[in-house]
Amino acid sequence: MLPDRKMYALLSRPQNKSGFKPLPVVIIGNGPSGICLSYLLSGYVPYLKRDSIHPHPILQRKLEEAPDVSILDQDLEYLSEGLEGRSHSPVALLFDTLQHPDTDFGGTAESVLTWWHETNRAIPHLVLGRNAPGGAWHSIEGSMITLSRGEWMGLPDLPFKDWLKQKRRGLRNNRATAEDIAQYYQHYVMKKGLQNNFRSDTVVTSVRKVSAESISNHAQKDLQNSDSLWNLNEKSIGVFQVDGFFKTLKGDKEPFSIYAENVVLATGTYDGPTWLGVKGENLSYVHHQLSALEEAVRNNNIGIMSDPVLIVGAGLTAADAILFAHHCNIPVIHVFRRCVSDPGLIFNQLPKMMYPEYHKVHQMMKEQSAACAGPYECYVSFPEHHMLSFGKDKKCIIQDKNGYQKAYKISMALVLTGSNPNLSFLPNNGIDLAMDSDQPVSSKRNPIDVDPFTYECTQEKGLYALGPLAGDNFVRFVQGGALAVASSLLKKANKNPP
Repeated sequence: MLPDRKMYALLSRPQNKSGFKPLPVVIIGNGPSGICLSYLLSGYVPYLKRDSIHPHPILQRKLEEAPDVSILDQDLEYLSEGLEGRSHSPVALLFDTLQHPDTDFGGTAESVLTWWHETNRAIPHLVLGRNAPGGAWHSIEGSMITLSRGEWMGLPDLPFKDWLKQKRRGLRNNRATAEDIAQYYQHYVMKKGLQNNFRSDTVVTSVRKVSAESISNHAQKDLQNSDSLWNLNEKSIGVFQVDGFFKTLKGDKEPFSIYAENVVLATGTYDGPTWLGVKGENLSYVHHQLSALEEAVRNNNIGIMSDPVLIVGAGLTAADAILFAHHCNIPVIHVFRRCVSDPGLIFNQLPKMMYPEYHKVHQMMKEQSAACAGPYECYVSFPEHHMLSFGKDKKCIIQDKNGYQKAYKISMALVLTGSNPNLSFLPNNGIDLAMDSDQPVSSKRNPIDVDPFTYECTQEKGLYALGPLAGDNFVRFVQGGALAVASSLLKKANKNPP
């Protein structure tokens, strides 16, 4: 762990190149992934709790083979072999089942892990984030209810439910508000004593690999942008140069430049909304965030007598917009590409009892289509349609799967079809690191290609990716990636016990 003043000095001026000593780890992103990894790198080590029994008999037998060896120091591939669940990542499934042994079957068994603070195993690191610890959770409407159950939002060794009880609050349908989650993550960082590793209001503008020799020799030419992207001479020892700025209390931007042996990408995928790429999408009445609708209602720009609001998309954000508009009696035209029975539609994957409000939206989508009038006023759905254009006169044109077109006059449009990570600080926007190196990085369609048991990028040693960037989209599963990264970094630092 770094003393606060030393960390501030690291960020407030470039490191002295003549006395060059890179930082072991820089984590970019201070959401749940970054927080969990910081906890593990601060010397907190998970062991099997004495006398605990895991309900998975094969895993229990494996755990009994080395009960006094920490999970970080065991063979993660061996332990996770044969586990099944709601994630494609074996290590994510392993860490999740150790913390929530039978949660997917409605059980309430306690974690089989106990945590020890072994300060001699801590690895110095920095966590850089745009917001306060908690990342994008601070940008989400505070009253929004989480998709995941509340206990799945918690981080190691501080159950979310316990924290909520201290606030004398309970969980609604076992779920929590975004404001609760954001506050919990901030509390977690303080409670676990991690705050000296975190630097908020920090924007990273560039990460690139440079040779240690060029830095110590003050050879600036290797620090310039080059077409070689990541690749260096095989004989040279590469380190990462991380450039950016942090915002001062006065609102100024102070530049920084630091060097790191390892960089962990944990920026999530909430950075930029997905655009349709159709004509007129850049017009002022077309928006890509739910907050635009909330602001329009707050300012009385739209209401019951307005032309309909057009909502494009069939995910949970689109559903939240429909629920909000329905609550305000604002008419809605809902356009989406899939048919309502498509198993890939998120609503067909959610238990009705746990998500009654989303089940209601799904019912509206089925029962109130343009072809079939139903019981819901001020709402009409257009399944298997897509947008063709937005006009300056606020007329939009949609088209069905057979090519038939329809035009509607609207008051505003919300295109809510997902979001993309902003990796502009990486060479070539990080595309070279993706599974398909011809396409942009996408958490759902084209994540960064990582080793499943270390989360190190297959295309660049020393660079790691966590959370949605590596295809892990739920808080309960991003923690397994942090376990894999910490295990790998401890091996590199020779901080494994004898």
